[in-house]
Amino acid sequence: MAAPQARVISLHVNKEKHSLQVLPWVSLLDALREHLQLTGTKKGCDHGQCGACTVLCDGKRIISCLTLAVMKDGSSITTIEGVAEGEKLHPLQQAFIDHDAFQCGYCTPGQICSAIGMIGEGKARTRAEVKELMSGNLCRCGANIGIIDAIMEVMEGGTHE
Repeated sequence: MAAPQARVISLHVNKEKHSLQVLPWVSLLDALREHLQLTGTKKGCDHGQCGACTVLCDGKRIISCLTLAVMKDGSSITTIEGVAEGEKLHPLQQAFIDHDAFQCGYCTPGQICSAIGMIGEGKARTRAEVKELMSGNLCRCGANIGIIDAIMEVMEGGTHE
């Protein structure tokens, strides 16, 4: 039996096109971190249970540790490094600062990407719905109240992308 061959894939990451050579079992998370040096996306549990690795794929939030990079060939990926517009923070980034929505900050990139995706889904209307739809992103430090406050501010202000 022949050994698996690396495949060349194309990803549009943070509005830049990248061509990567990856083995079939390389996760999108590892491709972002190890091939593109985009270390803002965090490796938490590596089992899809904590949400630290959440990125946006074609505008939808996904768990990148459970997604094979080859499955996303041709996709548009947005990581935490790509949510700001130059020096101008994304409204959720600013709201996280304003509401002190982090302590250690490890989960913050995944929380912000997940919140951007959740807002784009248009399903959350109430605080309870936001809490439920963000429940896949864990904060072990206890900044959950600040996180939900930040998301609610952006949703109520209508200043999201």
